[in-house]
Amino acid sequence: MKTIQGVLWDNDGVLVNTEQLFYESNRELLLPYGVDLTPKQFFDWFLDNNYGAWHVLLGQGHDIALINHLRVERKRLFGERLRQAGQLALSGIHGLLQALRPHVAMGVVTSAYEQHFQISHAATGLLPYFDFVLTRESYANSKPAPDGYLLGLQKLGLDPAHCVAVEDSPRGLRAANAAGLACIVLRNAMNRDYAFDDAFCVVESMDELGVVLASFIGQPVSN
Repeated sequence: MKTIQGVLWDNDGVLVNTEQLFYESNRELLLPYGVDLTPKQFFDWFLDNNYGAWHVLLGQGHDIALINHLRVERKRLFGERLRQAGQLALSGIHGLLQALRPHVAMGVVTSAYEQHFQISHAATGLLPYFDFVLTRESYANSKPAPDGYLLGLQKLGLDPAHCVAVEDSPRGLRAANAAGLACIVLRNAMNRDYAFDDAFCVVESMDELGVVLASFIGQPVSN
């Protein structure tokens, strides 16, 4: 197996436990318009196809002014839920990042907006482990486009052959692969039924993720 020099991390569902909060925010927003968003629909629309639920509202005849208003309201609802949640770091991630930091450069490539990213990390203590963070405002096209990962590779100054990505969504996997990166997918409640056939591998836990990353860097990693 190749030796790597850099790891690019997704945020939501990989570093912090926020996917359920985003789902709840969207569901609450859409209920008054007759859309009872299910977890399966959320995964398919938001995490797989990057399609969102706005197409449903447009199909119902609502205009773009309402859609724009709901986008703003969703930002507010999600931000409130993040603030109320407090500690959002995934179990085991702090120790894993601490163990990796002496051996590889690391950055975050997320579709989260800067505001939400900062709220979600207010109490995690994880940010000092990263060389940089790229939020949605940092690049032109969101995942599954490779823009964020290509910029991440540029900031690392590394070829994709010497890096890996860690993701939890199909659109994130496609973005990483499109940038030439091998991608490790971390299982969670939202993605447990998806095959992720194009991933380098799928891991079931933070401990298993540590084992795979250790094999890439040629050093023991314990979290």
